[in-house]
Amino acid sequence: MEFEFTDEQRMILGYGSKLSQSFDHAEWLKYAERREFPRHVWEQMGADGFLGMMVPEEYGGAGLGMTEMALLMEGLANQGIPIQHLIVGPTMCLSHIAKHGTEEQKRRYLPESCAGTKIFCFAITEPTAGSNSMKITSLAKPTSNRRYALSGQKVFITGSDVADHAIVVARTTPFDKVKKKSDGFTLFVVDLDAKGVELRPMEMSIPMTERQCEIFFDEVDLGPENVIGEVDRGFSILFDTLNPERIIIAAMLVGLGRFSLGRAVKYASEREVFDGPIGAYQGLQHPLAAARTEIEMATLMTYKAAWAFDNDKPAGEYSNMAKYAAAEAAIHAVDAATQCFGGSAFTKEVGVFDLYPLVRMLRTAPLNREMLLNYIGEKVMGLPRSY
Repeated sequence: MEFEFTDEQRMILGYGSKLSQSFDHAEWLKYAERREFPRHVWEQMGADGFLGMMVPEEYGGAGLGMTEMALLMEGLANQGIPIQHLIVGPTMCLSHIAKHGTEEQKRRYLPESCAGTKIFCFAITEPTAGSNSMKITSLAKPTSNRRYALSGQKVFITGSDVADHAIVVARTTPFDKVKKKSDGFTLFVVDLDAKGVELRPMEMSIPMTERQCEIFFDEVDLGPENVIGEVDRGFSILFDTLNPERIIIAAMLVGLGRFSLGRAVKYASEREVFDGPIGAYQGLQHPLAAARTEIEMATLMTYKAAWAFDNDKPAGEYSNMAKYAAAEAAIHAVDAATQCFGGSAFTKEVGVFDLYPLVRMLRTAPLNREMLLNYIGEKVMGLPRSY
Protein backbone atom coordinates (compact mmCIF):
# COMPACT_ATOMS: atom_id res chain seq x y z
CA MET A 1 0.00 0.00 0.00
CA GLU A 2 1.30 3.44 -0.97
CA PHE A 3 1.46 6.03 1.82
CA GLU A 4 3.22 8.82 -0.07
CA PHE A 5 1.24 11.85 -1.23
CA THR A 6 1.71 13.38 -4.64
CA ASP A 7 3.12 16.90 -4.89
CA GLU A 8 -0.39 18.16 -5.61
CA GLN A 9 -1.82 16.42 -2.57
CA ARG A 10 0.92 17.87 -0.34
CA MET A 11 0.10 21.30 -1.70
CA ILE A 12 -3.59 20.81 -0.89
CA LEU A 13 -2.81 19.60 2.65
CA GLY A 14 -0.54 22.62 3.13
CA TYR A 15 -3.14 25.17 2.02
CA GLY A 16 -4.30 25.54 5.62
CA SER A 17 -0.87 26.88 6.59
CA LYS A 18 -1.06 29.44 3.81
CA LEU A 19 -4.59 30.53 4.70
CA SER A 20 -3.73 30.79 8.41
CA GLN A 21 -1.34 33.64 7.64
CA SER A 22 -4.35 35.89 7.09
CA PHE A 23 -7.10 33.93 8.88
CA ASP A 24 -5.76 31.96 11.82
CA HIS A 25 -7.47 30.16 14.68
CA ALA A 26 -7.81 33.30 16.77
CA GLU A 27 -9.54 35.07 13.88
CA TRP A 28 -11.77 32.05 13.25
CA LEU A 29 -12.79 32.08 16.90
CA LYS A 30 -13.82 35.74 16.70
CA TYR A 31 -16.17 34.92 13.83
CA ALA A 32 -17.40 31.77 15.58
CA GLU A 33 -18.31 33.67 18.74
CA ARG A 34 -20.29 36.16 16.63
CA ARG A 35 -21.91 33.29 14.68
CA GLU A 36 -20.71 35.05 11.53
CA PHE A 37 -19.71 33.26 8.35
CA PRO A 38 -16.33 34.54 6.99
CA ARG A 39 -17.54 35.06 3.45
CA HIS A 40 -14.29 36.73 2.41
CA VAL A 41 -12.42 33.53 3.30
CA TRP A 42 -14.93 31.46 1.32
CA GLU A 43 -14.51 33.70 -1.71
CA GLN A 44 -10.73 33.53 -1.34
CA MET A 45 -10.86 29.73 -1.31
CA GLY A 46 -13.01 29.88 -4.43
CA ALA A 47 -10.54 32.20 -6.15
CA ASP A 48 -7.70 29.87 -5.15
CA GLY A 49 -9.54 26.92 -6.73
CA PHE A 50 -10.37 24.88 -3.63
CA LEU A 51 -14.19 24.88 -3.55
CA GLY A 52 -14.61 22.78 -6.67
CA MET A 53 -12.20 20.03 -5.72
CA MET A 54 -14.65 17.27 -6.69
CA VAL A 55 -16.09 19.05 -9.73
CA PRO A 56 -14.77 18.40 -13.27
CA GLU A 57 -12.59 21.12 -14.75
CA GLU A 58 -15.07 21.86 -17.53
CA TYR A 59 -17.51 23.19 -14.89
CA GLY A 60 -14.96 25.29 -13.01
CA GLY A 61 -13.60 22.64 -10.66
CA ALA A 62 -10.31 20.85 -10.10
CA GLY A 63 -11.41 17.38 -11.21
CA LEU A 64 -10.03 15.68 -8.10
CA GLY A 65 -11.57 13.30 -5.59
CA MET A 66 -12.63 12.63 -2.03
CA THR A 67 -9.05 12.07 -0.94
CA GLU A 68 -8.03 15.58 -1.96
CA MET A 69 -11.18 17.06 -0.39
CA ALA A 70 -10.35 15.33 2.88
CA LEU A 71 -6.76 16.57 2.74
CA LEU A 72 -7.99 20.12 2.25
CA MET A 73 -10.22 19.90 5.32
CA GLU A 74 -7.54 18.17 7.38
CA GLY A 75 -4.98 20.84 6.50
CA LEU A 76 -7.32 23.65 7.51
CA ALA A 77 -8.24 21.93 10.78
CA ASN A 78 -4.55 21.30 11.50
CA GLN A 79 -4.36 25.10 11.85
CA GLY A 80 -7.48 25.29 14.00
CA ILE A 81 -9.70 26.53 11.14
CA PRO A 82 -12.75 24.21 10.94
CA ILE A 83 -14.76 25.55 8.00
CA GLN A 84 -17.81 23.33 8.29
CA HIS A 85 -19.47 24.65 5.17
CA LEU A 86 -16.94 22.65 3.18
CA ILE A 87 -18.91 19.61 4.36
CA VAL A 88 -22.35 20.63 3.13
CA GLY A 89 -21.41 22.71 0.10
CA PRO A 90 -18.46 21.39 -1.95
CA THR A 91 -18.48 17.85 -0.52
CA MET A 92 -22.17 16.96 -0.30
CA CYS A 93 -23.78 19.22 -2.89
CA LEU A 94 -21.38 20.22 -5.66
CA SER A 95 -19.92 16.74 -6.07
CA HIS A 96 -23.45 15.32 -6.13
CA ILE A 97 -24.60 17.66 -8.87
CA ALA A 98 -21.41 16.95 -10.81
CA LYS A 99 -22.09 13.21 -10.64
CA HIS A 100 -25.87 12.99 -10.94
CA GLY A 101 -27.07 16.34 -12.28
CA THR A 102 -28.20 17.08 -15.81
CA GLU A 103 -25.97 19.00 -18.17
CA GLU A 104 -28.16 22.05 -17.67
CA GLN A 105 -27.89 21.79 -13.88
CA LYS A 106 -24.13 21.42 -14.01
CA ARG A 107 -23.69 24.51 -16.17
CA ARG A 108 -26.19 26.53 -14.17
CA TYR A 109 -24.97 25.79 -10.63
CA LEU A 110 -21.38 24.56 -10.63
CA PRO A 111 -19.19 27.36 -12.07
CA GLU A 112 -20.48 30.07 -9.71
CA SER A 113 -20.41 27.71 -6.74
CA CYS A 114 -16.83 26.67 -7.48
CA ALA A 115 -15.90 30.35 -7.65
CA GLY A 116 -17.49 30.99 -4.26
CA THR A 117 -20.06 33.50 -5.50
CA LYS A 118 -22.97 31.11 -4.92
CA ILE A 119 -23.38 28.81 -1.92
CA PHE A 120 -25.18 25.48 -1.44
CA CYS A 121 -26.43 23.72 1.69
CA PHE A 122 -27.89 20.24 2.21
CA ALA A 123 -31.27 19.61 3.84
CA ILE A 124 -32.31 16.15 5.01
CA THR A 125 -32.83 16.22 8.82
CA GLU A 126 -36.36 16.67 10.17
CA PRO A 127 -37.55 17.24 13.75
CA THR A 128 -39.81 14.18 13.88
CA ALA A 129 -37.52 11.78 11.99
CA GLY A 130 -34.05 12.45 13.39
CA SER A 131 -31.68 9.63 12.46
CA ASN A 132 -34.55 7.65 10.92
CA SER A 133 -34.43 9.38 7.53
CA MET A 134 -36.86 6.81 6.11
CA LYS A 135 -39.61 8.54 8.07
CA ILE A 136 -39.10 12.06 6.71
CA THR A 137 -42.43 13.69 5.91
CA SER A 138 -41.45 16.60 3.67
CA LEU A 139 -43.53 15.88 0.59
CA ALA A 140 -43.31 17.13 -2.98
CA LYS A 141 -46.81 16.49 -4.35
CA PRO A 142 -47.32 16.27 -8.12
CA THR A 143 -49.37 19.19 -9.46
CA SER A 144 -49.47 19.57 -13.23
CA ASN A 145 -47.11 19.55 -16.20
CA ARG A 146 -44.63 17.35 -14.29
CA ARG A 147 -44.36 19.97 -11.54
CA TYR A 148 -44.38 19.53 -7.76
CA ALA A 149 -45.41 21.49 -4.66
CA LEU A 150 -42.94 20.97 -1.80
CA SER A 151 -44.15 21.31 1.79
CA GLY A 152 -42.47 20.32 5.03
CA GLN A 153 -39.85 21.25 7.58
CA LYS A 154 -36.12 20.68 7.93
CA VAL A 155 -34.00 21.32 11.01
CA PHE A 156 -30.30 21.76 11.85
CA ILE A 157 -29.49 22.82 8.30
CA THR A 158 -25.90 24.02 8.46
CA GLY A 159 -25.09 27.32 6.77
CA SER A 160 -28.50 27.74 5.18
CA ASP A 161 -28.63 31.36 6.34
CA VAL A 162 -25.87 32.27 3.86
CA ALA A 163 -26.76 29.74 1.15
CA ASP A 164 -28.40 30.55 -2.17
CA HIS A 165 -29.56 27.00 -2.90
CA ALA A 166 -30.24 23.79 -1.02
CA ILE A 167 -30.29 20.17 -2.08
CA VAL A 168 -33.45 19.01 -0.35
CA VAL A 169 -34.26 15.37 0.31
CA ALA A 170 -38.04 14.91 0.15
CA ARG A 171 -40.58 12.24 -0.48
CA THR A 172 -42.54 12.18 -3.70
CA THR A 173 -44.37 9.12 -2.45
CA PRO A 174 -45.37 9.04 1.26
CA PHE A 175 -43.82 6.39 3.51
CA ASP A 176 -47.13 4.57 4.01
CA LYS A 177 -47.61 4.13 0.26
CA VAL A 178 -44.27 2.61 -0.77
CA LYS A 179 -43.48 -1.09 -1.14
CA LYS A 180 -39.95 -0.65 0.19
CA LYS A 181 -39.14 1.98 2.81
CA SER A 182 -36.26 3.25 0.68
CA ASP A 183 -38.58 3.96 -2.25
CA GLY A 184 -40.23 7.30 -2.87
CA PHE A 185 -37.29 9.65 -2.23
CA THR A 186 -36.41 12.47 -4.62
CA LEU A 187 -33.61 15.02 -4.41
CA PHE A 188 -34.38 18.58 -5.48
CA VAL A 189 -32.36 21.75 -5.96
CA VAL A 190 -34.34 24.50 -4.24
CA ASP A 191 -33.65 28.22 -4.47
CA LEU A 192 -33.82 29.50 -0.90
CA ASP A 193 -35.28 32.84 -1.97
CA ALA A 194 -38.21 31.11 -3.71
CA LYS A 195 -41.79 31.84 -2.69
CA GLY A 196 -42.87 29.58 0.16
CA VAL A 197 -39.39 29.14 1.74
CA GLU A 198 -38.84 30.47 5.26
CA LEU A 199 -35.63 30.23 7.32
CA ARG A 200 -35.45 30.54 11.10
CA PRO A 201 -31.97 30.59 12.70
CA MET A 202 -31.56 28.35 15.74
CA GLU A 203 -29.74 29.53 18.84
CA MET A 204 -26.86 27.15 19.49
CA SER A 205 -24.59 27.03 22.54
CA ILE A 206 -21.50 26.14 20.49
CA PRO A 207 -19.22 28.78 18.90
CA MET A 208 -19.42 28.14 15.13
CA THR A 209 -19.09 30.32 12.04
CA GLU A 210 -21.93 28.39 10.40
CA ARG A 211 -25.41 28.89 11.81
CA GLN A 212 -27.98 26.14 12.13
CA CYS A 213 -31.47 26.90 10.81
CA GLU A 214 -34.93 25.49 10.51
CA ILE A 215 -36.34 25.68 6.99
CA PHE A 216 -40.07 25.64 6.28
CA PHE A 217 -41.43 24.84 2.83
CA ASP A 218 -44.99 25.85 1.98
CA GLU A 219 -46.14 24.69 -1.45
CA VAL A 220 -42.80 25.61 -3.07
CA ASP A 221 -43.14 25.24 -6.84
CA LEU A 222 -40.59 22.85 -8.37
CA GLY A 223 -40.24 21.36 -11.82
CA PRO A 224 -38.20 18.73 -13.66
CA GLU A 225 -35.32 21.21 -13.82
CA ASN A 226 -35.05 20.96 -10.00
CA VAL A 227 -34.87 17.16 -9.83
CA ILE A 228 -31.45 15.55 -9.34
CA GLY A 229 -31.46 11.99 -10.63
CA GLU A 230 -34.80 10.21 -10.95
CA VAL A 231 -38.11 10.89 -9.24
CA ASP A 232 -38.85 8.38 -6.45
CA ARG A 233 -35.39 6.80 -6.82
CA GLY A 234 -33.26 9.30 -4.93
CA PHE A 235 -32.29 6.89 -2.18
CA SER A 236 -30.01 4.96 -4.50
CA ILE A 237 -27.79 8.02 -4.95
CA LEU A 238 -28.18 9.48 -1.46
CA PHE A 239 -25.17 7.65 -0.08
CA ASP A 240 -23.00 9.44 -2.61
CA THR A 241 -23.49 12.38 -0.23
CA LEU A 242 -23.68 10.66 3.17
CA ASN A 243 -20.45 8.66 2.98
CA PRO A 244 -18.45 11.74 1.90
CA GLU A 245 -20.07 13.68 4.75
CA ARG A 246 -18.67 11.21 7.27
CA ILE A 247 -15.24 11.17 5.63
CA ILE A 248 -14.90 14.94 5.51
CA ILE A 249 -16.06 15.32 9.13
CA ALA A 250 -13.49 12.73 10.17
CA ALA A 251 -10.80 14.74 8.36
CA MET A 252 -11.84 17.88 10.23
CA LEU A 253 -11.85 16.07 13.58
CA VAL A 254 -8.37 14.60 13.23
CA GLY A 255 -7.05 18.01 12.23
CA LEU A 256 -8.62 19.70 15.25
CA GLY A 257 -7.22 17.01 17.50
CA ARG A 258 -3.77 17.49 16.02
CA PHE A 259 -4.04 21.28 16.41
CA SER A 260 -4.96 20.96 20.10
CA LEU A 261 -2.14 18.55 20.79
CA GLY A 262 0.35 20.80 19.00
CA ARG A 263 -0.61 23.68 21.27
CA ALA A 264 -0.32 21.44 24.33
CA VAL A 265 3.09 20.05 23.37
CA LYS A 266 4.51 23.53 22.87
CA TYR A 267 3.20 24.63 26.26
CA ALA A 268 4.31 21.48 28.06
CA SER A 269 7.82 21.85 26.68
CA GLU A 270 8.13 25.44 27.91
CA ARG A 271 6.15 25.50 31.15
CA GLU A 272 8.34 24.66 34.17
CA VAL A 273 7.06 23.49 37.52
CA PHE A 274 9.18 21.80 40.21
CA ASP A 275 12.41 22.64 38.36
CA GLY A 276 11.53 21.02 35.05
CA PRO A 277 9.21 21.18 32.03
CA ILE A 278 5.82 19.67 32.78
CA GLY A 279 5.98 17.69 29.55
CA ALA A 280 8.59 15.43 31.18
CA TYR A 281 6.02 14.13 33.65
CA GLN A 282 4.35 10.94 32.50
CA GLY A 283 1.04 12.05 34.00
CA LEU A 284 0.87 14.59 31.15
CA GLN A 285 3.07 12.93 28.56
CA HIS A 286 1.21 9.62 28.34
CA PRO A 287 -2.30 11.07 27.74
CA LEU A 288 -0.90 13.34 25.04
CA ALA A 289 0.97 10.46 23.40
CA ALA A 290 -2.07 8.18 23.57
CA ALA A 291 -4.27 10.89 22.06
CA ARG A 292 -1.80 11.47 19.23
CA THR A 293 -1.78 7.75 18.50
CA GLU A 294 -5.58 7.70 18.32
CA ILE A 295 -5.55 10.72 15.99
CA GLU A 296 -3.12 9.08 13.58
CA MET A 297 -5.05 5.79 13.57
CA ALA A 298 -8.28 7.67 12.80
CA THR A 299 -6.44 9.55 10.05
CA LEU A 300 -5.45 6.30 8.36
CA MET A 301 -9.06 5.07 8.45
CA THR A 302 -10.18 8.38 6.97
CA TYR A 303 -7.72 7.98 4.10
CA LYS A 304 -8.88 4.41 3.54
CA ALA A 305 -12.51 5.53 3.38
CA ALA A 306 -11.66 8.30 0.91
CA TRP A 307 -9.63 5.87 -1.22
CA ALA A 308 -12.53 3.40 -1.32
CA PHE A 309 -14.96 6.12 -2.36
CA ASP A 310 -12.63 7.43 -5.07
CA ASN A 311 -12.16 3.93 -6.46
CA ASP A 312 -15.89 3.12 -6.60
CA LYS A 313 -15.58 0.49 -3.88
CA PRO A 314 -18.05 0.06 -0.99
CA ALA A 315 -17.16 2.89 1.38
CA GLY A 316 -19.84 2.61 4.05
CA GLU A 317 -17.81 0.39 6.38
CA TYR A 318 -14.74 2.62 6.35
CA SER A 319 -16.68 5.91 6.36
CA ASN A 320 -18.62 4.97 9.49
CA MET A 321 -15.50 3.68 11.21
CA ALA A 322 -13.57 6.81 10.30
CA LYS A 323 -16.22 9.16 11.67
CA TYR A 324 -16.55 7.13 14.87
CA ALA A 325 -12.80 6.86 15.46
CA ALA A 326 -12.10 10.49 14.61
CA ALA A 327 -14.75 11.87 16.96
CA GLU A 328 -13.50 9.79 19.87
CA ALA A 329 -9.87 10.66 19.11
CA ALA A 330 -10.59 14.39 18.82
CA ILE A 331 -12.48 14.46 22.12
CA HIS A 332 -9.61 12.70 23.86
CA ALA A 333 -7.07 15.03 22.24
CA VAL A 334 -8.82 18.24 23.24
CA ASP A 335 -9.42 16.86 26.73
CA ALA A 336 -5.75 15.89 27.15
CA ALA A 337 -4.67 19.32 25.88
CA THR A 338 -7.08 21.00 28.29
CA GLN A 339 -5.65 19.03 31.22
CA CYS A 340 -2.13 19.95 30.13
CA PHE A 341 -2.84 23.68 30.22
CA GLY A 342 -4.58 23.44 33.57
CA GLY A 343 -6.71 26.40 34.57
CA SER A 344 -5.36 28.58 31.77
CA ALA A 345 -7.03 26.25 29.21
CA PHE A 346 -10.33 27.91 30.08
CA THR A 347 -9.13 31.46 29.46
CA LYS A 348 -9.74 33.34 26.22
CA GLU A 349 -6.01 34.01 25.94
CA VAL A 350 -5.24 30.30 25.57
CA GLY A 351 -8.57 29.21 24.15
CA VAL A 352 -7.93 25.47 23.97
CA PHE A 353 -11.24 24.55 25.57
CA ASP A 354 -13.13 26.55 22.93
CA LEU A 355 -12.83 23.58 20.55
CA TYR A 356 -14.26 21.03 22.98
CA PRO A 357 -17.96 21.84 22.39
CA LEU A 358 -17.47 21.50 18.63
CA VAL A 359 -15.69 18.14 18.69
CA ARG A 360 -18.13 16.85 21.30
CA MET A 361 -21.06 17.88 19.12
CA LEU A 362 -19.57 15.94 16.22
CA ARG A 363 -19.71 12.76 18.26
CA THR A 364 -23.49 13.23 18.18
CA ALA A 365 -24.11 14.95 14.86
CA PRO A 366 -24.80 14.62 12.02
CA LEU A 367 -25.04 10.92 12.82
CA ASN A 368 -24.48 9.81 16.40
CA ARG A 369 -21.89 7.25 17.37
CA GLU A 370 -24.58 4.76 18.41
CA MET A 371 -25.95 4.64 14.86
CA LEU A 372 -22.42 4.31 13.51
CA LEU A 373 -21.84 1.35 15.82
CA ASN A 374 -25.20 -0.12 14.82
CA TYR A 375 -24.07 -0.03 11.19
CA ILE A 376 -20.71 -1.62 11.99
CA GLY A 377 -22.29 -4.29 14.17
CA GLU A 378 -24.93 -5.26 11.61
CA LYS A 379 -23.43 -4.54 8.19
CA VAL A 380 -19.78 -5.30 8.91
CA MET A 381 -19.87 -7.93 11.65
CA GLY A 382 -23.13 -9.65 10.75
CA LEU A 383 -24.80 -9.19 14.13
CA PRO A 384 -28.63 -9.15 14.41
CA ARG A 385 -30.27 -5.81 13.63
CA SER A 386 -30.66 -3.83 16.85
CA TYR A 387 -33.21 -1.19 15.85
